[in-house]
Amino acid sequence: MPAPTPISNTPFPSAPNNEGSSATERKQIIDDEKNFTSDLDAQIEQWGLRQAGFSYNIVSVFGSQSTGKSTLLNRLFGTNFDVMDESRRQQTTKGIWMCRAANSNILVMDVEGTDGRERGEDQDFERKSALFSLASSEVLIVNLWEHQVGLYQGANMGLLRTVFEVNLGLFGKKALEGTSGRTLLLFVIRDHVSPAPLANLQATVTADLERIWHSLGKPAELRDHKLSDFFDLGFTSLPHKLLQPDKFEADVAQLRTRFFNKNQDGFFFKPAYHKRVPADGVSFYMQSIWEQVQSNKDLDLPTQQELLAQFRCDEISKVALSEFNEQAKSQKRPVEGGQVVEGLGAMMTTWRNEAQMKYDREASRYHQQVYKRKRADLITAMNTTLSALFVGQLRNLHKASLVAFKQQMINGVKDEKYNFANVVAEARKFCEDMFISGAKEALIEDTDWSWQEELELLKEEIQHVADQFRRDETKKMVNLIERKFKSRISDPVEMSLNKATPDMWDDVLAAFKSALTQAEETYTTKANSFNCTEEENTTSLAELRRRTWQALRAKIDEQVTEPLMLGKLRNSFEERFRYDETGVPRVWKPSDDIKSVFKGAKEETLALVPLYAKISPKDPENEYEISDDDDAGDDFDFASSKVIFSETKVHDLQTKFSRDADANYVEAERSTVAGFAQIPRWMYALLVVLGWNEAMAILFNPMYFTALLVALVTTYFIIQLGLAGPVYHIASRIFAEVWDQGVEVLRRHLTQPAMVQAEETSRSRLRNDTMTDGDVREELRTRQY
Repeated sequence: MPAPTPISNTPFPSAPNNEGSSATERKQIIDDEKNFTSDLDAQIEQWGLRQAGFSYNIVSVFGSQSTGKSTLLNRLFGTNFDVMDESRRQQTTKGIWMCRAANSNILVMDVEGTDGRERGEDQDFERKSALFSLASSEVLIVNLWEHQVGLYQGANMGLLRTVFEVNLGLFGKKALEGTSGRTLLLFVIRDHVSPAPLANLQATVTADLERIWHSLGKPAELRDHKLSDFFDLGFTSLPHKLLQPDKFEADVAQLRTRFFNKNQDGFFFKPAYHKRVPADGVSFYMQSIWEQVQSNKDLDLPTQQELLAQFRCDEISKVALSEFNEQAKSQKRPVEGGQVVEGLGAMMTTWRNEAQMKYDREASRYHQQVYKRKRADLITAMNTTLSALFVGQLRNLHKASLVAFKQQMINGVKDEKYNFANVVAEARKFCEDMFISGAKEALIEDTDWSWQEELELLKEEIQHVADQFRRDETKKMVNLIERKFKSRISDPVEMSLNKATPDMWDDVLAAFKSALTQAEETYTTKANSFNCTEEENTTSLAELRRRTWQALRAKIDEQVTEPLMLGKLRNSFEERFRYDETGVPRVWKPSDDIKSVFKGAKEETLALVPLYAKISPKDPENEYEISDDDDAGDDFDFASSKVIFSETKVHDLQTKFSRDADANYVEAERSTVAGFAQIPRWMYALLVVLGWNEAMAILFNPMYFTALLVALVTTYFIIQLGLAGPVYHIASRIFAEVWDQGVEVLRRHLTQPAMVQAEETSRSRLRNDTMTDGDVREELRTRQY
């Protein structure tokens, strides 16, 4: 070890000589509860060192309580640390304080003294504060009395041994690599009044340190390294402050120069000691060191009181926990079975309080830190058990609330005039209030339990159920709208298709669009109360349009079945063939061109079949199309749905109608034959001659004459009113029908089967246009006679 540097007698005039002179504000960076300050960085800013870069130094002091550490720092650096009242021997510095040296960029740390009666056997903070000072300072001043040199506990050798060992594990490798800097251990021997020279005191301390170093449990990679590889040792002494005050102040002033004067021999702040941390990072650097020190378990060495307290507190905690578990077990099965236990939170609080009271009553007499730590462990164990019940209760509340929500929704939608949004809102509020009330009751104070996450899951499921209800109700609404749509279009479609006019599809589609518009308006009004999204509305409207079109098509198919179509064609043909332009029934005469009328009526009627074959309005504005987005589904093709009849079906209908129309033609021809085969005119003259007497009898008989007058008057009025033609046609038609029926009856009885077959052949030839009208009439007249 190098010899101690002699102390110069030259004072340093720029440095303060009195305590508190030119001092800056001090700051407690670690309190006595081992908490690191959160605003050290702001304090460094206030000291004006934030922009200092590497141009600063850190020094700290270490030593037993009431050895004058704070006084020494105030004398050396002009700081204003609290000093001990000489009349009272008690702890002055609590925790670790820091202050900037007067007129210099030196940060000075005053560390709580060791071996104080206030902490007793609790050496945890002593170890941690010493290790923190050793790791963060460039120079660590070890302050000790002269009479403590050679003592193990008095000179804090036991504490230094623990600190050295932990320091090697935490920071030894970095110090060896030069990344964290070496440290100067400056031993300041106070009250040096004996004749023993400083060199002898230095040798004693150095030997003690070497012996401690060799006994350390070092990491494998540091086992062969020496104390000098990590630390430099410096020694100086100071006279008695009370007995030799002038000498003390002079030596302190000389020692001060080695901290402030870089040109002084033995200047303490060598570059090798600097931690190479910029001034603006000191706060974070020290905080990280303290966190490492705090988390290191090698410093936690229990005392005998602590060992006893650990043993007894464990036993007491075990008994209290056993009774607690028996109580908690009573509700474990109901909760696991899915039951919501009423008052579970109150029960759990009672169980935990009883266990805590039992533990506190018996364990509070032992070491307080151990008692508190074991109490915290007991509470943690109980909370773990109760947490399972709490989580189970939340799950059960979740399920019960969801069931209640579904029931509320079912009851709400039963009302015919319900508003879906209001039903959902009321059911949601009821469900969430039910869950929150139960969850708050089950929550225990002083725990970090939370039911918010379970509530969010419940809200998601509620939304899912509400969406499902909305989809179901939307389907019901669409079904109801579809039924009303069908009733609206039923009559207009029937009337339009029965007319069989070229513009019938315009009427059908106009009615369809009107009904569809009403349906869409009804849906939109309802959907507003359902809180449907835009996407859902688009999808539902597309489904509505598709279903209404299919309903229209179903109604059309109902009206165009084969029997109904043949009936419509037959009616249309008869209107053209049997009635004239004024709507008067035709009475066919032999001079009428029946064939031309027949062909015209037949062709016009046959032209209606292609009109029915496809939904194709004449006015383009009446066209209706379904977009590709609305045309959803593999089983629906809008383009093909507009085709009513295929070409094959059209041909089949036309063929069947032609057969019925031919029968009408034959019947008309027969009626002309019946009219032509009437009584000869000479028969009327014969009737007049033969009926002269009867006529005279009528004229001269009052009753008959009155009847004749009535008939003449009636005839006169008929003629005057222009009803002669209709009456004549009606009478002729009645007479012709009666005549035909009579002829048919006679024919069945008198005509030979061969003649019936010949007549059928003639009719067939007529259909094929192989006979003229005169031939047909001649042949029919011949057969008639």
